Amino acid sequence: MKSYLVGHDPARLEEMRFLIANPTASLYNNRTQILAALEFACLDILGQAWGVPVCDILGGRLRDRVPFATYSFFRYPNPRTGKGEVRTADQVIENIRTLKQRFGFTTHKLKAGVFHPDYELEIYRAACAAFPGDSLRFDPNAVWSTEQAIRFGQGIEGLRNDYLEDPVYGLNGMRRTRQMVRVPLATNTVVVNFEQLAANVLDTAVDVILLDTTFWGGIRACVKAAAVCETFQLGVAVHSSGELGIQLATMLHLGAVIPNLSFAADAHYHHLTDDIIEGGLLPYEDGAIRVPVAPGLGVRLNRDKLKEYSELYRRLGGYPYDQDPGRPGWTPIVPNDRWADPKDGRTPPIPY
Repeated sequence: MKSYLVGHDPARLEEMRFLIANPTASLYNNRTQILAALEFACLDILGQAWGVPVCDILGGRLRDRVPFATYSFFRYPNPRTGKGEVRTADQVIENIRTLKQRFGFTTHKLKAGVFHPDYELEIYRAACAAFPGDSLRFDPNAVWSTEQAIRFGQGIEGLRNDYLEDPVYGLNGMRRTRQMVRVPLATNTVVVNFEQLAANVLDTAVDVILLDTTFWGGIRACVKAAAVCETFQLGVAVHSSGELGIQLATMLHLGAVIPNLSFAADAHYHHLTDDIIEGGLLPYEDGAIRVPVAPGLGVRLNRDKLKEYSELYRRLGGYPYDQDPGRPGWTPIVPNDRWADPKDGRTPPIPY
């Protein structure tokens, strides 16, 4: 990277895009997320040099706050306290209620694909009934067959759904599901670049595009994609990829400038207990977070916190995102048939 970047003008972002992620030169080693990190830094540099927030560079803010959704997961109990389990319908509802009371959310997302679809359908219906004035969304992480997706989707028609996110993997499976289900479908897996967006425009399989500032290669790419979606009347929301404060700031600036932000944004952020930016966690106000007004991204790296958590990472190792500590050796398949047992209330040993 050094040979690409030393002496490069941070304002020449389009040229940097081709330097880093030329579509032919990087065909077999996708550099899109590297480009995203570099674009974040360049926009921050420019904003600080010019004395303006990044959203002003991108066209100016249309909103001062970006609304967010509850992000509720199925969870094992804390191995130290035995508390915090989210497995049953009552526990899901209580978890959402707690987050709603604490942060003010009026949109709620259930991340699923853990238990058999029939069990998760019962839970989702119960959650919708428990919060009749709020909107809900469901994401099974693309682990269902198309037929399972159709059955589930038809089973939630008539509820106050934002959308059904990635019920299956692949544009063809999404298209077949969409033909049979009267619920908007959303994705952050099968439309994550402009080639896929073009394919979806020409033969629609997805109604709502979840824009991720890392997956798409930066904030600017997401703004461009949002403009395409505006033209073809596709919905837009902001995706969460497990961000800390720096990427959250990019999400806030994106949410501030796109006119067709149709839904509350996703964020894992309310699950965090700390952050690596100065001042700690950005606060929620009535389910929303204010767009930073300071120059650049509007947040500063806390190098002491970065060092602290870097050392923790070296000690604990990486997080096995696609593994289950309660089922050693388990591997998911797609479509999945290796569901967790909803009656299993054990607390697995987790060495954290």
